[in-house]
Formats: sequence, C-alpha cells, structure tokens
Amino acid sequence: MSDAYASLAEVLDRLGELTGRPGRLPEALDVAGLSYRTGIPVGVVVELLSGGRAPETCLAQRVRQRLDFIRESRRRPDGKRYSLDELARIAGTSRQWLSEWRKSGMPSLEHADRLRRFFGLPAGFFTADESEALHEALQPVLQSLEAEADPLLRLRESGLIRLAARAPQMNARQLATLADLAEMIIASERAEGTGSA
Repeated sequence: MSDAYASLAEVLDRLGELTGRPGRLPEALDVAGLSYRTGIPVGVVVELLSGGRAPETCLAQRVRQRLDFIRESRRRPDGKRYSLDELARIAGTSRQWLSEWRKSGMPSLEHADRLRRFFGLPAGFFTADESEALHEALQPVLQSLEAEADPLLRLRESGLIRLAARAPQMNARQLATLADLAEMIIASERAEGTGSA
C-alpha cells in the first residue's frame, strides 16, 4: 500500500469511528462537496471513501481532467461557464496556450497557480493524486468531528489545560492572561457555531 493510501486509510478509519459508519462513509460525508474541492469525480470519491482505489492516471491526464473539471464546475457570477478565453486571461496566458495545455496536460507552474488561486483551490490541486487530494480535503472534516467528539481536544492540544493545572503557581497577571486566552477561545468557538448554523 502506498504511503498516500495508507494515510488516507488511517483518516477513513478514524472518520468511520467518529461518524459511526465504518465502511459507509459515502453515506455520512458530503461526497459532492469533496469532489468540488478536490477535482476528483464523485464516483472516484465514493470509491476512495469506501476503501477502494482510484483508477491509475498519469500526471498529464490528471492535470487535463482537473482543468476540465474547473470548466465544468466553476461558474462566473452570472452563472455561466467560463470560456477558454476567460480562463486564459485568468491564467495570464493566451487561449492557444490554454488549448495546448488541455492537449498536453503540462501547464507552466505560474499559469496553473494563477488559476488555482483565482478559484480558491488547494495547493497541489492540479498535480496531487486522488488519494493525496482526498486526504487533504478530509482534514477539516476530521478536525471538526474530533472537536465535536471531544470539545476539550483543542484546549489539550494547545496546552491550555496543562497551563490551567499550574494556576496555583501563577501570579495575578498570569492568571488574568490565561483567563483572557480562554475567553478568546470560547468566543471564537461560539462565533464558529453561530456562523455555521
């Protein structure tokens, strides 16, 4: 098993535990959203979430497929598809270059990065293999579910609980700083909770 698949398998196992649906993650997760963020077709996301493997693709195929995915899934503010001319302008190149890129699957890093940034895509969007891309896209999902399962996890990871245990040895200024930090964390959690509701 490759390192990327091994890392993904670990995340999938933990997500299975947290959702109570081991082996049935496509039922528990937003498959379409994961596809949208990674550029991986929905069917392949389902296969990977189920513990399977993605079809083997070379880098050029993957780059072409992800560029086509952007054209199909991203829309202009008016709801229409981006034309090749518009994508070329975004990438800072000509339509001819973009057409050549679609044929060869080998863009310049600068042009690919401009497209990636414009559409708010993760680093490695065009080049990461499917298991790597899905692994990265699942990290925020895992963190969110971990926080729901153990609300004190973030405090433990930040060392705040260890710090609070030392409160008897702290002076008044240090205690006030600790209390301020705790209040900031609590306020941030509340803001996140109301923002997602």
